[in-house]
Amino acid sequence: MSGFSFARLKAVFFKEFVQMRRDRLTFAMLIGMPVMQLLLFGYAINNDPRHMPAAVEIREDGVFARSFLAGLSQSSYFDIVARTTSEAEGERLMRSGRAAFLIVIPEGFERRLVRGERPQILISADATDPVASGGAVSAVQEIARRAFARDLEGPLARLAPSPAPFEIIVHRRYNPAGITAYNIVPGLLGVILTMTLTMITSIALTREIERGTMETLLATPLRPEEIMIGKTAPYILVGAIQVALVVTAAMTLFRIPFSGSAPIFVLAVTLFVFTNLMLGYLISTVARSQMQAMQMTFFVFLPSMLLSGFMFPFRAMPAWAQGIGEALPITHFLRMVRELMLKGAGAADIWDDLWPLAIILAALSAAALLRFRRTLD
Repeated sequence: MSGFSFARLKAVFFKEFVQMRRDRLTFAMLIGMPVMQLLLFGYAINNDPRHMPAAVEIREDGVFARSFLAGLSQSSYFDIVARTTSEAEGERLMRSGRAAFLIVIPEGFERRLVRGERPQILISADATDPVASGGAVSAVQEIARRAFARDLEGPLARLAPSPAPFEIIVHRRYNPAGITAYNIVPGLLGVILTMTLTMITSIALTREIERGTMETLLATPLRPEEIMIGKTAPYILVGAIQVALVVTAAMTLFRIPFSGSAPIFVLAVTLFVFTNLMLGYLISTVARSQMQAMQMTFFVFLPSMLLSGFMFPFRAMPAWAQGIGEALPITHFLRMVRELMLKGAGAADIWDDLWPLAIILAALSAAALLRFRRTLD
């Protein structure tokens, strides 16, 4: 056997470059993945949410109440999305996720403040994600102090020194103890379904092509939609088993409550399962091999993890990242499953996330079917 040859090494070296050039999809992912990670972690990820949606219930519209409302509006922590007239209306806004905070100024606030009785400002905070609500809750005290400072002059100057002439009472709703598992474990259901069902389905068609059995399928009278349904339907059972395992573990091991409607929960899960199956099938019509299918699945899975609100607060992301997140099926599912399990939400509360998920499912199904027809041609 001859010794080491630089000529043979050179041949293998350039052969790999030729192979890399032919496999453009894999090469693009090798370049695109670090770029995506750099952009997402550098620009989109933030653990200090601002512009949190808040509803206010002002039961006494006095000078101090208006000053406090102006302070909230000018603050970067809160965006006033509604002024409620009843406790029930505020509860609906929080349960549906339209408001992360409900701020209440009770009757007699101004009279008691002038008397030096330290009246209370009541804040209900959505604590399903303790990280997302923590910063805004901490900022309320300073916002109120600055807002009232301009009114505590003249005869009322005696109220300006500390302690503050008011008291902030925070009621952390849905997760009063701030248990991280209450936020993470329901979200894991969406992550597990996305990762497993999309990947399994994405290799369904490419596996047939690599094994040479696709020609047999094409020789049969099967229509493209029949092949698509037949290839994805068995994995519905897999998804059902995964859902049962995660929900059972959440309720028994982590003591996470299930407060919502079970039929609505099944509807949301079923819609999400079908969406992931169609996404995986669409990937399988684009990929040329099982390896490419898995690579493309990971390319989809990374933004699903980072931009959906699973790992980082969704509202802390810039507008462009939230726009991408809204196009991801898992973003809508995470909201629905957390609202159903932790908040006792009903169909009306999750409707704003249910219909976008249905539209995404329809678009993915149409694209997968159209793409498969072109593959047949």
